[in-house]
This record gives sequence, C-alpha cells and structure tokens, in this order.
Amino acid sequence: MDITKLNEVFSKILISIEESKSEVLDICENIRKECIDLNMQLESIKDNVHQLIKKVDELEILEKNSRKELLKVSRDFVKYKEEDIREAYEKANMLQIQLITKRQQEKEFIKRRTEIEVRLKSAEKTLEKAENLTSKIDIVQEFLGGNLQDIHNTLEDIKQRHILGRKIIHAQEEERRRVARDIHDGPAQSLANLVIKAEVCEKLMGVDIDKSKEEIQELKKCIRESIKDIRKIIYNLRPMSLDDVGLVPTLQRYIEKFQAETSISIDFIILSQVALEDSVKSLSIFRIIQEALNNVRKHARAHTVKIRIEMNTKNICINIIDDGIGFDVEKAKLQQGEYDSFGLLNMKERVDLLNGDLQIKSEINEGTKITVNIPRED
Repeated sequence: MDITKLNEVFSKILISIEESKSEVLDICENIRKECIDLNMQLESIKDNVHQLIKKVDELEILEKNSRKELLKVSRDFVKYKEEDIREAYEKANMLQIQLITKRQQEKEFIKRRTEIEVRLKSAEKTLEKAENLTSKIDIVQEFLGGNLQDIHNTLEDIKQRHILGRKIIHAQEEERRRVARDIHDGPAQSLANLVIKAEVCEKLMGVDIDKSKEEIQELKKCIRESIKDIRKIIYNLRPMSLDDVGLVPTLQRYIEKFQAETSISIDFIILSQVALEDSVKSLSIFRIIQEALNNVRKHARAHTVKIRIEMNTKNICINIIDDGIGFDVEKAKLQQGEYDSFGLLNMKERVDLLNGDLQIKSEINEGTKITVNIPRED
C-alpha cells in the first residue's frame, strides 16, 4: 500500500476514534448533569417527605383529639348545644380530610422518591460505564496511535530500503558501464593496436631491421601503457593495497598521486589511529575521501585541502576542508541533479549504510567542510 494512502487511512481511523471519544465525553457530561439534577430533586423530595411526616403526625394528634371532643359533646346534650356539636363535627371532619390528603401526598412523594432513587442509581451506573469507556478509548487511542506510527515507520523504512536497493543496483550498472567503457577505450584498443604493431614488426623483420626495432620499442611502450591502464581499472574497482598495507598507507599513496596530477596541496593528518579490521568500512572511508577529492578536482578550484582522520575505539571521525569557491548546500539538495553531480549523494548513501552521520557546510567563495562520523560497531 502507498505510504500516502496508508497515512490517510491512519488519519481517518484516529479522527474517527477522536470523534467517538468526543461523543462519549458529551454523553458523560449529560449523564453527570442528570445525576446532579436527580440528586437535587431527591434532596427536595426528602425534605418534603420529612415535612409531610411531621405534619401528618401533628394532624393525627389533632384528628384524634377532635374525635374525642366530638364524642364528648355528642354525649352531653345538656351541657353542649347543637351548635357546639356541629362545630366539633366539622372540625373533626376537616382534620380527617387534611390527614387523608397529607397521607396521600406522603405516599406520592415516597413513590416519587423511590422512582428518582431508581433513576439516579441507573444514571450513576451508566455514568460509570461511560467513564470506563472513555478510559478504554484513551488506552486504545494511545496504543493504536503508537502502533500505527510503528507500522508507518516500518513501511517508510521498507520504502527507503527499496529506494536504496534500486540506487545500489543503478550504481552497480553504472560501475559496470564505466568499467566496460574504460576497458573498451583503454586496454581493448591498446591490445588491438598491439596486434597491428606486432604484424608490422613481423613484416619489417626481413626488410628493415632498424625500422622493426623502432616498432618493437613502440610496441613495448604500448604494452606498458596497457598494463598501466589495466592497473588503473583494477585500482578503481578496489585498491589492492587496502588488503596489503591497510587504509592509511593506501590513502597516503592516493593523496600523493592526486597532488602530482592536480598540483593541489593536501595536508593529511592522522590525529589518532586504532587499527581498523573491517574491510567494508576501510573501503567505504577510502571511497568517501576519494569522492570528496574528486569534487575538489572537478568543482572547487581549491589550492589547498586539509584532511583530518581520528580513529578511536568507538568512532571514526573524518574532516575534509578546502579553500575553494564553495556552493549553496540547500540549493544543491533541492536540485537533485546538482547534488548528484557533486557526488554528495553517493557519499551520503555510503555513510548511511555504515549508520554514520554526514555534515556538509559550505558557502559561496568560503570553501567547503565535510564532516563524517562513523561508529566502529554496527
């Protein structure tokens, strides 16, 4: 799956989770408000029930006393008039009605209180579940977000490795083309000339001895040039001296040859040296310095170059500084063709393969500084 599309899918998943979380939080807030409202209603009803019970108790006493009073006046017709009896009856009846009404209200409030208590208990359980769900969504969001990032990083790494693999194949093909071109333009043509010159010498042997000797001398010269070209091709493929004498002597020989060919002064200093047994690292360091000096030769117009190498038990640090015309590093990175033409991409890929770090600092007319740090252990 394409990384961009995968990112879109991941983003939609996380957005959906975030939206669901927001909805659950809204539900929690609404339930929490409902619980607060139900608690307030419950407290109000409890107060009303308490007041009603108190009132009912008072009315029961009054109603009981009124019945006693009614019974008393109803029995003594001599002492109490009909008007007294009627008043006692009305009072007793009114208290009884009030008592019945208050008792009914008390029952309704108790019923209402029971209903609210049930609703409150249910709301509290729902709130607890919603809060637990929110916590679980947080855990899932954090876990899933982290894992999606891990998957993204893994896929990105696979993509980068795929790109790097293609670049390696491309570099191999370019190297094969270069070797084929070098052999075709150098030793192959020289050997063809050798065959022709050998035939000429063979014909001149019986005709003109002096001329044949001249041709033989020319033939020997061509053979030496061919041997030189073949050695150069072999050296470019892999300096044999790396295996024979090691990295530093090989670099010294290369630098001496470079100075002789270019007249550029090179100050080569080994600050500290711990033997490097890794042949891959040795070859890579040689190629990095070789590429940097090729850049100096082709682009820098420098007069002097300083090369500092420090090798300790943990790291290999290389500094290459020239006094050339410099260049705009950021512009070169944006214009990939220019970046490639400076050989910087090859250097970066070599350093990346060794888990190292490459820093390039340069400004127009201020020269260039290349710093490479490579760990000794992979």
